[in-house]
Amino acid sequence: MKRFALPVLSLLVLWIALAARPAEVHFPQVRLPLKQALVLSGGEMTNPRYYDPATTYGAGDKRVFSGLVSFDPRLNLVPDLAERWEVSPDGTVYTFYLRRNARFHDGRPVTTQDVIYSWERAARPKTGSDTVLTYLGDIVGVAEMHAGQATTIRGLKALDDHTLQVTLDAPKPYFLLKLTYATAFVVDKKNVESGPDWYRRPNGTGPYKLVEWKPFERIVYERNPDFYLGPPAIPYVVVNLYSGVDFRLYESGEVDIADVPFYAVDRFADPIEPLHRELVTGVDLCTSYVVFDVSRPPFDDPKVRQAFTMAFDRSKYLEIVLKGRALPAIGPYPPGLPGFNVALRGLPYDPDQARRRLAESNYGGPQGLPPIIFTNTGYGSYISPDVAAMAQMWQQTLGVTLTIENLEPNYYYDQIYSRNHGHLFSTGWCADYPDPQNFADVLFHSGSAQNMGYYSNPALDVLLEQARVEPDVAKRIALYQQAEQMIVDDAPVLFTTHSLSYQLVKPYVKGYVLTPIHIPIERYMWLEGK
Repeated sequence: MKRFALPVLSLLVLWIALAARPAEVHFPQVRLPLKQALVLSGGEMTNPRYYDPATTYGAGDKRVFSGLVSFDPRLNLVPDLAERWEVSPDGTVYTFYLRRNARFHDGRPVTTQDVIYSWERAARPKTGSDTVLTYLGDIVGVAEMHAGQATTIRGLKALDDHTLQVTLDAPKPYFLLKLTYATAFVVDKKNVESGPDWYRRPNGTGPYKLVEWKPFERIVYERNPDFYLGPPAIPYVVVNLYSGVDFRLYESGEVDIADVPFYAVDRFADPIEPLHRELVTGVDLCTSYVVFDVSRPPFDDPKVRQAFTMAFDRSKYLEIVLKGRALPAIGPYPPGLPGFNVALRGLPYDPDQARRRLAESNYGGPQGLPPIIFTNTGYGSYISPDVAAMAQMWQQTLGVTLTIENLEPNYYYDQIYSRNHGHLFSTGWCADYPDPQNFADVLFHSGSAQNMGYYSNPALDVLLEQARVEPDVAKRIALYQQAEQMIVDDAPVLFTTHSLSYQLVKPYVKGYVLTPIHIPIERYMWLEGK
């Protein structure tokens, strides 16, 4: 899952969002037997790109849309729209066989032309996808189409209505894993081209149909009785929008599953708490970090980046800002990811060394630094606790004072990708698939669209390109661990934490699994005795 940013004050977000309230799309009145519904709470975005599989910065709506492959709750790669596939001996040609019973929600059969349309649409320059090169760029011709040099993807060939041939530019052992991400989901051409608000009435292929969307009230999904893998056991999924604090709604019986914020974890983690047995915990495959824009002074100097990193006290940050409810991050790979290295040598918290590095830099110390702007997501003059803590550390240790600017959350990543940001900014990355390539290569290769700090290290690029095509698993892992150490030493970003998840789940919700990667979990669940 993609980029994420820390939340701001919820009431302030709601007030601003109401000012940009989208027009309501009218649906037939849905009569809901709540005992047959999984009820959740949530919010909504006013930026349409978050709802389009080709442009989303998140995991995509896996209730409504689906792709050729998916993950199951144990993170095994499983067939989805494709019932099977074959790979050529040299690893460059994949032949996918689509399920003949796969249909869009309106009943139209899914064909190979729908897959080709969806992927070519994602690659068109006018679509504005920031992810297509990352997830589909291994296919021959995607880069050319994205650059406006071709009108089709030459690596895609429909052998018949249910057989798709995909040619890669080189053997990539992780290619199938990439197809679990939203950019590869299948959309309906007629639906997409029906108007700018098509995403409010999506004609998807997934296990649920979106049957009601009342802005700032609720979104209702109804199970797809014709789902090609069998209809889900839960008839409805209801998301009540902006209805209150998640765990408070859970206590009052208004929702069935709730996120627990770190400030409330101590209460529910206490064995004497009545709801303690309903608490589910897990380690995410996520890493939070601060990006240094290395294309701009002063972070073009690695010694300045190292100084800022070594002036950061992770232990204090975790204790004060996150109440100890996260793990310290010294590198990109989170615990649990293949390639995680317990022997990784991070840049330590060392105030004296940090000051020496800054003095040794081309800027000669704090007095030689240009004005520095820290960009964060938020509204007005509100400064989030995490940014305030870091700014205070840098001021106390290095004598550096920052200017903090907020960007409106709905358009935060639009601005970041457009380079409308300061010298450094907060972000993070959650694994889309369990492979170190999804972190090292996607975030730090100089040719990656997700390399938002414009970091470039030719030696690292060579190493990552070697790892891309290395068929031996042990050798691949060793290459990625070597790459991780190079990244840490060069400090293109400041790694801060690996997050933990805490959720409350009602006893009558069965089959729930807290997965570190977003999967279409509702289709594996059922309600018993609600």
